[in-house]
This record gives sequence, C-alpha cells and structure tokens, in this order.
Amino acid sequence: MAVADPGPAPGRKARRYRRRLRSRIIVSFVLLGFGLTVLFAFLTQEARNRVENALVEDVMNQNIDEYARRYYVDPSRNPDLPVQQMFARVVKKDRFEALRMEEPDWYELPDGIHNVEGVDEVGEPFAYKLAVRKTPDEWFFLAYDMTQAMRGEAQFRRAILGAVLVVTLLSVLLGWWSASRVMSPVSELAARLQRSGGDARPEALAVHFPDDEVGQLASALDDYAARLTEVVERDREFNADVSHELRTPLAVIRGAVELLLSRPGLDERTRARLLRIQRAEQQCTDLISALLLLSRGERGHGNTDVGNVAGQLLDAMRAQVGSKPLELRLEEQARLVVDAPESAVSVALGNLIGNAVKYTAAGEVIVRILPGVAEVIDSGPGLDGEDAAKLFERGYRGTHAEHSQGGGIGLSIVRRLCGLYGWDVRLRPGDSEGVVATLTFGDASAEALSAGDAAT
Repeated sequence: MAVADPGPAPGRKARRYRRRLRSRIIVSFVLLGFGLTVLFAFLTQEARNRVENALVEDVMNQNIDEYARRYYVDPSRNPDLPVQQMFARVVKKDRFEALRMEEPDWYELPDGIHNVEGVDEVGEPFAYKLAVRKTPDEWFFLAYDMTQAMRGEAQFRRAILGAVLVVTLLSVLLGWWSASRVMSPVSELAARLQRSGGDARPEALAVHFPDDEVGQLASALDDYAARLTEVVERDREFNADVSHELRTPLAVIRGAVELLLSRPGLDERTRARLLRIQRAEQQCTDLISALLLLSRGERGHGNTDVGNVAGQLLDAMRAQVGSKPLELRLEEQARLVVDAPESAVSVALGNLIGNAVKYTAAGEVIVRILPGVAEVIDSGPGLDGEDAAKLFERGYRGTHAEHSQGGGIGLSIVRRLCGLYGWDVRLRPGDSEGVVATLTFGDASAEALSAGDAAT
C-alpha cells in the first residue's frame, strides 16, 4: 500500500464506528415505539390528573357550600357531610387564634382549594385537598382525603411504565423482523457480488431477484460489470499487444548495442554512449515487464538483490546528472533480497531515485539499504503538505515540477506495484532538508553486512 506520510493529523480518529443499515432500521423502530408510548403515557397521565382534579374540586366546592348552608340553618350542631372521605370543620371567631396554634398552615390559607401533602407520625405519606371559605365570623374547612388516589396514581404510573417497556420490547422484535425482511435481499445481493468478485466474468445477479428495487440494483450492477469487464479485457489486450510489439525493436537495439560494444578499438566516449543506450533499453524492458504484471494482476517471482539493483540504477543515473554538483551514493547496511522480479524492483526503486535526482539541484542523493527497507534520501527543496497528500496520484507533478519533464505517472506506478506485492512506500520531509522516500518490502529477507562489506 502506498501512502504519503505528512505527519500525524491531530484530532483524527483512527477508526470510526460504521453502523449497519439493519441496525439503523431496528433503532428507528425502537425509537418510534418508545417515543410514541412515552408521549401517550404522558398525555394519559396529564389527562387523568386534570380530570381527577377538576371532578374533586367541583365536588368539594359544592360540598363546602352545602356544609356552610347547613351550619347556618342550625349553628348549635355540627352538620352531617353528604360525601364520604371528607372531614369538615368550622372555626368560630373566638377560635381563630387557637387555630393559629393548632393548624398554622390552615390559618394562612386564603379562600379556595389547596393541595396539602406530608408525612404522618409513623412515616406514612398523606395527601388531601383542602377547601377554605372564610367569613368575618366563621371559617369553614373541608378536607378530601387523596391518599387512596395518590396510591392509585402510583399504581397507574407503574402500569404505564410496564406498558412502555412492553411496547419498546415489541418495537425491538418488530424492528428486527422488519429489518430482516427488508435487508435479506440486499444481504444476498452483497454476498453474491462478493463471491463473484474474483471471477474474470462475474455471474449474472438479476436472475436471482424479483423485479423490485433490489432487482433493479442487481440489473444495474450486471450492466456495470459487463462494461467494466469489457474495458479491462480491452486494456489487457492493448498492453499485451504493445508489449509484444515493443519487445522486437528493443531486442534489435540490445543486439546492435552488444555487437557494437564487442568491437575492439572503441574510444571511451563512444563506449559511454553505447552503455547509456544499453541502460535505457534495459529500463524500457523492465518497465514493460512491470506494466504487464500490473495489467494482469499477477505477482512475478524471483530472488532480487535490492542492493545490486540500486547500484545499477545509480550508475545509470550518474550518466544523466550532467554538470549538476550532485553526488549519488549507495549505503548498503544489509543484504536485502525480495521475492519479486528484478524488473518490478527496478521500476519501483528507479522512480524514487529518478525523482530525487530530478528535483535535487545540488548536494547528494543517498540510497540506504536497511533490513527490509530501502531509503532514498535527497537534499532537494523538500516537501509541503499538498505534495505529501497528492504525489502518488496519477498526473500530479508537485509544486516544484514547473520546469521539469514528465507526466506525473511515475509514483502512481510505484503505488500500483506496492499494492500488487504488498509493499509500502512513504514520503516524508528530511531531518533538515530534502525528502526521504521509504520503500518497505513485506516479503523481504535481510542479512546484516559488516562495515567492510557494505557497498558505499
């Protein structure tokens, strides 16, 4: 996998929880059932309280008026109450101050109906409604015991809570059943699509589903898969044809160069030019082989010494440096062998070295071979955040590529090779200047070298 490494992003979550569509449906049913039940319970409780209070207060208003009327008919005796659960009391003018001591709460209450709650001597809660009628000579009190009503309200609340729990449980079951019915064809479609993902020609999906939304989706996927398969086959055929046609002239060039190099008496200038042509031909051959592997999606095998490949690439690059004050150096601290064709290693490492040489005007480019890792270190202009995020994208050439040649596809090829072989490539700014490109080989075997054996 190929990634640019601009540094850790603060606040970025390493992993996000991805909710399944089935879970969303179940949660929706549960929230709907729970919300409706709670709303119904609240409205029912509110309506019950309002109706109960209205009825009780109306009865108490009637009865306290009736109690006062009976008192005035015969003040010498205590009138009978027409309703049970009531306690009535009349306080004459000479007892007002005594009432202040006996019932201070009653003494301060104005006319009307009031709610009184508390705890008795044994710790039992009580509640009653108190109707108050005050005249200059007599104060009338009528208490209606609400203890039973309070207990009934508590039982009603428990019943409502039980109903909420039952309805919520039913919502869970209904949501699970509905989600299973709704998501079953979608899950089947995903499973069939996953099973056919590795086939060159995936099986038709639409024939396994009815003519509904899922069937339409399956039909669209079949059409897309057919068009994609056609494009892939056409691309493979094109790559194979181009590679086949290019191999012949490259073979002719290689043979001609070898023949010319075998001639005696060649001057050094001509020999250097022929060797440069030979290296260019080898680079083309390696690139063709790597592109064929990428087009087929096949891993090639081999025992490739990364240090030897790096040395050859640096020798080839020295001829292209020209007059730039640039030193190319190989630091082989371990012998690194990977299970891949030499062409794949050469293309991946060569693009990294080529970029370092291209963007470094002066200084040095170091290729360091470590256990399982090859590093390309340059002293160029460095790396900014935008480049770090986009350099491996096809066609992106970077902010320092204004006057350089190339189409911005070299690093994208490196990324594809890393994806094919399970390697990892990263770019990061150097410690003081330049860029450090790290190519990590996942299937490499390494052997440490002594200082005398290391190639420098």
